[in-house]
Parts: sequence; structure tokens; C-alpha cells
Amino acid sequence: MLEDINYITDNFVKKLYRRTKPSMAFKAKNRKEFLVWQKALKAKVKELLREMPRPADLKPGLCNREEKENYVREKWVIQTEKDCFMPLYLLIPKGITGKVPAILCCHGHGPYGKDSVAGVTFGQDARIDDIKRANYNYAEQMAEAGFVTIAPDWRSFGERVAYANPYAPRDICNIHFLQHLILGRTLLGSNVFDAGRAIDFLMTRKEVDRNRIGCMGLSFGGTMTTYAALLDDRIKAADIICYATDTEHYTINYGNTCGSQFVPRLYEYADVGDVMSAIAPRPLLIESGTNDMCFFLESAKKAHAVLKKAYRAAGAEDRLWIEIFPGVHSFSGRMAFDFFKKFL
Repeated sequence: MLEDINYITDNFVKKLYRRTKPSMAFKAKNRKEFLVWQKALKAKVKELLREMPRPADLKPGLCNREEKENYVREKWVIQTEKDCFMPLYLLIPKGITGKVPAILCCHGHGPYGKDSVAGVTFGQDARIDDIKRANYNYAEQMAEAGFVTIAPDWRSFGERVAYANPYAPRDICNIHFLQHLILGRTLLGSNVFDAGRAIDFLMTRKEVDRNRIGCMGLSFGGTMTTYAALLDDRIKAADIICYATDTEHYTINYGNTCGSQFVPRLYEYADVGDVMSAIAPRPLLIESGTNDMCFFLESAKKAHAVLKKAYRAAGAEDRLWIEIFPGVHSFSGRMAFDFFKKFL
């Protein structure tokens, strides 16, 4: 068996993983210890994500406007940093008066980027199936529930790669990760920066209550939600969908990761559940599917256990909602609407 051969690299990596003990794993027993730990971990994550870009003039440009039954869907392009532009959809519920809460809706790893999340299919069967398979149009669903929603394309996805992959069969986000890294950046850090710029754009909108901003996302969208919520205090409530896991599962045993989700050296300091826990005491919903074949429920429960301890130490047990739903790698939606209505 390959597991018995001492020069196989995978065998060495698994042994190295078992020897590695994250130095900043959550251990706080009370709120005072929690706050000290949280401050240190957030600073370390910022360091690992490398220096963030400098914001440039947003230069927002409206591309088109569609009237739907319950909302208006606008297509915009904004500038995030110098020479870097990001297309996005802004969904505005009809009939709203005054300022309302807004939710940043992060797409996952897939060919259509923001489009599926915003309910854009162009009548194509493959795009319709993409939404049905994962209940993926949560920006559209939340807009129909009365929230302004914003759905950007992250670097490496959707229109930002012209719906194509010139590096195929290699994963384009792995190439972009290496390109960003050699230039002193990380791809995830740059996308988290872009998430902040999407919120900056929301802040310019007359419909949006800037004190009631949420964030949600499935899979890689859950990664984005985790790090955006951790590092941007303007996000007041977050829904991490089918991303709760541990390093052993998603990186060591199954390699279920990629350049867009990667924080260099993270496990020296913390596991995924630790990073999510540092979002406390802000309200957090974790959705985990019993039949999720990307982030197995067994690994999700390990993150859940850390989160429960952290929210207890932070004095915010009632702000942690965990939903284990009967389903696959998808948006459940059974608790999300009540969650955001309560906390936003």
C-alpha cells in the first residue's frame, strides 16, 4: 500500500500535519481572554493575507437596468484598486421606503460567478441547472425578501475572466494565486479587499442603511464571507454556507481547496473554526449539509464545536445559529431569512 512507503510525499505531509499544533488555536475561557485572543488572531490573519491594495476612485458605471416582478436588477462596474475593475449586480427591492438593510452575496467556485447568485441565466439550461442544483440564487431570494443585495464577480471568476480559462486544464485561480503571490499579494486577500470596495459602493446608495450590512456565501463564497466578516466590522451579521470544516479534511486528506481560498501558513496559527470564531460576538449563521460531499459534516462539526466555545466565552451564545440541514452542498435557506431579519 502507498501509505506504507516512506518516501511518498503525501505520507510525509500527513505526518507533518499531525506534528503541527496551531499556536493561536482558540483556548479562551472568558470574554476578557477572548478579546485578547481575537485581536491577536485578526492581526495575524491580516499579516498572512499580505498588504492590502490602496483603494482607487470607485468610478461606478451603470451598464443596464432590468425591471423584475419584485425587484430591480442593475449591472454596474466599479474600480477597486488602480487598473482593477469589478462587475457586479445590485438588486433593489420594489416598494421600499427609506433606508433598508443590505447583504453582500458572495458567489462560490464555478463558471458563472455572480450571475447565478443574482438569478441571471440568459435562458440557458446549464445556468438554470446551476441555480437549481445548489439553490444558488440567494441574492435574488434575499432581494425578494426586502433586502438590497450586491453580488460581485471575484478575481478569477465570471466576467473577470470572460467566462473562460486560458490555462485549462489547470485551475485558473491557482494560476492567479501564484501571480498575485509573486507580486507580493495573496489572491484571497485581494478579493477580501474587493469585498470591502463592494461595501464602499453600497455606502453610496440612498436605499441602504449603512449600519445594517450583512454578508453571505456558499462554498468559496463561505470562505469570502468568513474573511470579509472577520476583517470588516461594517458587516454586522454573516451566513457562512457549507464551508465550516477543518484543515485535515479540506486541505490534507482531500485537497478540496484552491488558490482563491488559500491563506499561506494559516495552520501554523489557526484552523478554520478558529478563524470563524474570531467573528464573535457579531451574529453568525453556519449552514452545513448532512450530505455535503465538499465539506463533510464530520469536519463541519469540529468547526461547530470550536464556534460554540468561542461564542460562549464572548458572551454571545444567542448570536450563533447553527443549521445542520438535510441536503447537499447548497444554500438551505431554512434559517437564513429569519436570521437576517432578526439581526439586520
